[in-house]
Amino acid sequence: HVQLVESGGGSVEAGGSLRLSCVASENIFSSYCMAWFSQAPGKEREAVAVIDSDATTKYAESVKGRFTISKDHAKNTLYLQMNSLKPEDSAMYYCAARSASCALTWAREDLYNWWGQGTQVTVS
Repeated sequence: HVQLVESGGGSVEAGGSLRLSCVASENIFSSYCMAWFSQAPGKEREAVAVIDSDATTKYAESVKGRFTISKDHAKNTLYLQMNSLKPEDSAMYYCAARSASCALTWAREDLYNWWGQGTQVTVS
């Protein structure tokens, strides 16, 4: 059972930056698809970015050019660098993992096996 713990959320002004972190309880990055999802109040949870076992990345259109997903195998830590933040980026951000390639279904939350508890991002 993989445990994921996010941190790094907070309140920031529009145009600012935050870096989210997600520490995994096991060394899974070599074989798992890792993702960041966001969920704003009253909205569906949606995929923000993923990084595959081979470090291939994909992004939602709304964050391309502003967010960067990365991982550190030695620290078992997934990151999401968020720059040029906008009020519409405000949401709870979740780290997720699945024991398969990200492939074409990377945005489907039902295919992820493990989830963190979330970290809140508020942009004003």
